[in-house]
Amino acid sequence: MHPHEALVREFYAAFARRDAEAMARCYHDEVFFSDPAFPKLHGEEARDMWRMLLSRATDLEIVLEEASADSEGGRARWTAHYTFSKTGRKVVNRIEALFAFRQGKIVRHYDRFSFWRWSAQALGPLGQFLGWFAPVKWMVRRQAARGLEHFRDRRGA
Repeated sequence: MHPHEALVREFYAAFARRDAEAMARCYHDEVFFSDPAFPKLHGEEARDMWRMLLSRATDLEIVLEEASADSEGGRARWTAHYTFSKTGRKVVNRIEALFAFRQGKIVRHYDRFSFWRWSAQALGPLGQFLGWFAPVKWMVRRQAARGLEHFRDRRGA
């Protein structure tokens, strides 16, 4: 197994056991992370996003469906099962991840998933009917950014 694939698998094993610090150690100091809810996080912001999400998780289950990586990059397909804390609704989110590496660490991490499918589950009727509508995505992003900022302020980041 290529060392980068082992790193990706280590990242998701840490995620599955809710070990945010082990996840953070997989990231390069200059990591860039982006997904539909948390676009454009750099360095410690990305690490803190995972710390925040795991600190809130009550029934999170992470399943790594597949992972591969080599010297050029990596990819993973994984599923998150959890209750969305804002609404109490159950979510099954299927995610495709892409990775780039530097010095044996993850330096770029992009997660892709259907925002409409996620919002239909997490937000209920609002997400079902308006999840494709850009202002709903902007609202979710604003709330996510505020949550991360509040978490980071409390940590003294």
